[in-house]
Amino acid sequence: MLIFRERAMPEEVKNRLMRRVENDITEDMRYVQPIVDAVREKGDEALLTYTERFDGVRMAREQLHLTPEVVRKRALSIAARRPDLDRAVALAQEHIERYHRAQLPPPFWSMAVSPGVYAGEKTTPIDSVALYVPRGKGSFPSVYLMLAVPAKVAGVPHPIVLTPPNANGDMDEALYLAAWRSGIEDVYLVGGAQGVAAVAYGTETVPNMQKIIGPGNRYVTAAKRLLSQVIDPGPFAGPSEAILIADETARPEWVAHDLLVEAEHGPDSSVIFLTYAEDVFEAVGTFLPELIDRLPEPRQSFVKSVFETYGALVLTESLEDAVAWSNAYAPEHLQLHVRDPWRLLPKLKHAGEILLGATTPIPLGNFMIGTNAILPTGGHARTRSSLSVHDFLKRTSVAWTDIEGYEQLRPYARLLAEEEGFPAHARALDLDRRG
Repeated sequence: MLIFRERAMPEEVKNRLMRRVENDITEDMRYVQPIVDAVREKGDEALLTYTERFDGVRMAREQLHLTPEVVRKRALSIAARRPDLDRAVALAQEHIERYHRAQLPPPFWSMAVSPGVYAGEKTTPIDSVALYVPRGKGSFPSVYLMLAVPAKVAGVPHPIVLTPPNANGDMDEALYLAAWRSGIEDVYLVGGAQGVAAVAYGTETVPNMQKIIGPGNRYVTAAKRLLSQVIDPGPFAGPSEAILIADETARPEWVAHDLLVEAEHGPDSSVIFLTYAEDVFEAVGTFLPELIDRLPEPRQSFVKSVFETYGALVLTESLEDAVAWSNAYAPEHLQLHVRDPWRLLPKLKHAGEILLGATTPIPLGNFMIGTNAILPTGGHARTRSSLSVHDFLKRTSVAWTDIEGYEQLRPYARLLAEEEGFPAHARALDLDRRG
């Protein structure tokens, strides 16, 4: 386990922690190119071939599509048999919808820029979006909800879901409930690079779409980048990461438990604990090995790998130093185990989400609070935001001038047209448009 006093930490270790897993996907793009080409040329036949090769499932063409009628019927049956799971999914859906409805901009706004000159903005949903729900290391109904609910709130006319099939060539039960509760029930059982290619080009079964959104593995990311001129690839999401900051009031056992949350996602995750409180620092280091040993496989191995590579416990000189470290790192998740988290909030500049206090652990944000858990990773929180309704909307500028505005602006616009060397622009402004 990597445990350091910040001032004694080797520079190469700090640099490695800051970089996280460096995903140079150049080779991955070369690998997925023939997959993409095959889907474009052979359609469903290629999808079935790659599903058998990569997911280990032999499927018939008619199994690729789960219609809304099929999904709804199966979901109702599952809800009757597993009411507790259905209630959890329903409550998560309710919170996610409430939060994302608050993000909706008005469909149109305008203002008078000057007398006779008006400008505004019209907001409309994207026509068709594919929501990618991964299935690599588990089943993710929460991801389904985090994608489907804002798409539904935004009013996307034609949303579909892509998700790899399980070992039975079907969708997991919790996903049926998420589909039904979110209201987006048009599902295609295909994943990986072949799934991205399918919605980019369209096949006999899978429709081509305008945009694809959702986290995926390195091959999904490579295919998105490769096809970015064919389909809008949406925001890219990398391996999970978190920073936890604590002061002397923190409960070490709670901190230790919370540190394992993102670490159990996979061996490429990153988790860093920052505190200036030496007693808390040492106690957390004592609790962690025991908690890790209690985890089942493969999660235990994932966590051990993380704390040997991209996870660390760091004793800083002060709380201010911990804040500075976090701002430089720009984590996906940032949790504060401190006496007054609200006092720190204005100082924290870069994070996908900030969870205030020990009673707000990351799993509540991931599953139930309603904020979106699809967040920027790899330091991109410096410039990017969490997924929201805005990812499913587009804005169109709207402008108009009456004759007073036209006459007021045209001599100045004509001058700039001539300055930039556009004679047709200038001549269009010579016209008397009073009718």
